[in-house]
Amino acid sequence: MTRETLWLVIGFAGQAVFTGRFVLQWLYSEFKRRSVIPVGFWYLSMLGSALLLTYAIYRQDPVFIIGQGFGLLVYLRNLQLIARHQEQKE
Repeated sequence: MTRETLWLVIGFAGQAVFTGRFVLQWLYSEFKRRSVIPVGFWYLSMLGSALLLTYAIYRQDPVFIIGQGFGLLVYLRNLQLIARHQEQKE
């Protein structure tokens, strides 16, 4: 496998994980019969964004880097808020 092929695999894997979060949210909402965002959505968002950010850094694409970097912060913050809410419930 060439270096370029490896980076394409990382990029496509990131995109697949990132897309998977929407599939998860859709199926979970169908199961609950209402619009719901499961915690797994945020984990898939974070993983997909981290992979895509890594790929964007390799590609040296500042637009992609800023977009994925900011999104990563939002996903981390949402997970922090969820964890805080869970602690308050206990």
